[in-house]
Amino acid sequence: MAALAAATCLTLTLSGCGRGDETTPSAARTRAAAGAPARFGTVDCRQAKCIALTFDAGPSENSARLLDILKQKKVPATFFLLGARHIEKYPELVERMAAEGHEVASHTWDHKILTRIPEAQIREELQRPNEAIERLTGRRPTLVRPPQGRTNGTVHKVSRELGMSEVLWSVTAKDYTTNDSALITERVLDQASRDGIILLHDIYPGTVPAVPGIIDGLKQRGYVFVTVPQLLAPAKPEPGKVYRP
Repeated sequence: MAALAAATCLTLTLSGCGRGDETTPSAARTRAAAGAPARFGTVDCRQAKCIALTFDAGPSENSARLLDILKQKKVPATFFLLGARHIEKYPELVERMAAEGHEVASHTWDHKILTRIPEAQIREELQRPNEAIERLTGRRPTLVRPPQGRTNGTVHKVSRELGMSEVLWSVTAKDYTTNDSALITERVLDQASRDGIILLHDIYPGTVPAVPGIIDGLKQRGYVFVTVPQLLAPAKPEPGKVYRP
């Protein structure tokens, strides 16, 4: 785990992250106003052992089943959605995500690696899904997850101008490499820690069947599931900042 964290940190530093633009959920909460109320929605992550479940690159044909599971388990999640071939194809699922209390965020329009394209194209990749999500939900996203977690100063600048914060992760099951649901569950449980952000993809067939075991296993360990904004509260996501546990 230490080697993984070190490798992740090196990758992010080389891509332009890991500087003053980056902060952790606990640091964000500490810097928040001292007079903030004691509770935020249903949980106070200054006291509770919180963890955030996030899903990238949907919606997909698997997302309806995932939403059924989350509803049954009473667990909120954060969805980082793709525009092309996803939001366009499953608008009713985007509406359902928002209606059922999940955080609907952006994973760009077409999954382009933002550090490899010009600033004007970065802006288009971020603006288009925002506009599509706002049309469907009535709320413009404030969070974005850069594809592959690759970011730099230009991405921070454009995100800040568009009122968006970048969200990375601390737990990955690498579910894009396997359809073994038991292995996906095991990988998440092995890496989980307080204030963690779990990265999963509901586009892969092995992921959604792993979710009940992940939820039950973490609840047994005393974790409380929250959305990314709830994880940061009483702080609010700050445009141009990168949040990673």
